[in-house]
Amino acid sequence: MEEKSTWARLRWPIKAIIIALPILAIGYWAMQSGKFDTKLAVKPDSTNINATGPAASGPENTRSFNYQPEKPVDGEYKGVVEVGASGFNSFVVNMDKENRWEIISKDFGKSFAYEGLATTEDIRKGLKDYIGMMLDKGVKSKNIHFVISSGAQKEPKTTVISSELRKMGFVVNLVTAEQEGKLALKSVLPKAYEENSFVVDIGSGNTKISWIDGDTKSEEAPGAKYYEKDLKDEAVYAGVKKLGEKIPASKREVCFIIGGVPFELASQTRQGEERFTVLNDPTSYKADKIKTKSGVNIYKALKDATNCDTFVFDWDANFTIGFLLSLNK
Repeated sequence: MEEKSTWARLRWPIKAIIIALPILAIGYWAMQSGKFDTKLAVKPDSTNINATGPAASGPENTRSFNYQPEKPVDGEYKGVVEVGASGFNSFVVNMDKENRWEIISKDFGKSFAYEGLATTEDIRKGLKDYIGMMLDKGVKSKNIHFVISSGAQKEPKTTVISSELRKMGFVVNLVTAEQEGKLALKSVLPKAYEENSFVVDIGSGNTKISWIDGDTKSEEAPGAKYYEKDLKDEAVYAGVKKLGEKIPASKREVCFIIGGVPFELASQTRQGEERFTVLNDPTSYKADKIKTKSGVNIYKALKDATNCDTFVFDWDANFTIGFLLSLNK
């Protein structure tokens, strides 16, 4: 009988161990020396995608605008009352000689004068209240100004208000829509954004669109109450879009926007007390009130005309503050 070799006489468990030991040793050496690529193709965890992005708020992501205006130095308190198409608004600002300013107080109020329920005495009392509030804030009487907006001038009742103001010894400043647009820009548009941005003020009586191209350009469009003049949404949209297309392409990176309807839209996504709030896309807003719906229609026309995706609402600015700035020599 043929004698079996040593290997043949070994049992299979022992053979398996002998075979496996070199293989394991080679594998260990390769791992330690980096011969194997350890970067395996792993499907990313979807829960981590955009984990550091903006927090969601409603149908869109909330975006921030972190610009901080310069504070006034050795400023003086000044006050202005806007007689608008929907009521009185008043502002007290601290303003220095370099036109740096900050808001001290602001008050948005409706007057019964616009509803046909107020007498001249009611109007006089309301105006005195505004004046008293400003005096209490430290505004000198010589630094209190009254401005009647272009939209309000189309309201017959503002004639009564102007008359009462004059009887009280105040100068009444009337502004045109073109002036209003330029004053809004002076208040809203930071110098750092003059080369790439434009300004929109959606008021009740009219909308002002302005930008700087050598000098200040301004266009007027219907306001958020255009339905009272029997204007149709489609016609207003087309008209506003046509005006928006006049804005140079280089000025469409950011739009600084103010007005009653933008105020309502910004209120839906404001995160605290920030000065600036970026509005969502106009198609994301569902408006119940006809004025808001009309204002959103104007907003959408401007967005479609310019393809601007950053509309920034300024909680403090107003064209009447621009009026104060224009007086600051």
